[in-house]
Amino acid sequence: MIITYILDLDDTLYCEHDYVKSGFLAVAKALAERSDYGVDRIYHELLSVWTTEGRGKVFDTVISKLHIQMETQLLVDLYRSHRPTIQLYEDAKIFLEYAQQHELKLGLITDGASQVQWNKIESLRIKPYFQAIVVSDDFGGTSYWKPHEAPYLKAAKLLAVLPQNCCYVGDNPHKDFITAKRLGMKTIRIVRPVGDHMNTKLEPEYEADETMTSLASLLPYSE
Repeated sequence: MIITYILDLDDTLYCEHDYVKSGFLAVAKALAERSDYGVDRIYHELLSVWTTEGRGKVFDTVISKLHIQMETQLLVDLYRSHRPTIQLYEDAKIFLEYAQQHELKLGLITDGASQVQWNKIESLRIKPYFQAIVVSDDFGGTSYWKPHEAPYLKAAKLLAVLPQNCCYVGDNPHKDFITAKRLGMKTIRIVRPVGDHMNTKLEPEYEADETMTSLASLLPYSE
């Protein structure tokens, strides 16, 4: 019997690409103050490198191309510390409001640098919807990120439910579902039109029990 849902954050409740764009805008503004280039030009360069080469060397590539003197680590720190401009997916908002109105207990588990993830949570204003929020990095670094079982067990404990009475909802089969399934949780994968993992297909043990395209599809299960 499913009595509570534990949700992922990035690309489940909001579009992570929006976070990246928000961070790039903050970085572009900082670089514009140190150069003769405008914010729009720098922002465009950041987006162009990201879409063609990925996130890994975006800042290094852009400051080299534009000959801007600024340490990459300062840009990384700015990116991670900025308060992002992001918003919930509409279906996520509908589901969270439904859960709140029906007093359905919810948990949240998210990986990523602690400051980054808490900034996202604050910007999305979602704390009131959840009875348990677990940022895995707070356990002591990346070794506790999913698929480590610690965040799953912590969320279940905070919700005062057994793992087998939980349904875990996420988007990334590389790490979201394998441990949740081993602990006895039901698992649902949300596949959206935009996202880093929307086309990922893995072995059955890594995939969720069920796939959906919207969190609104969960509403009948909650009645």
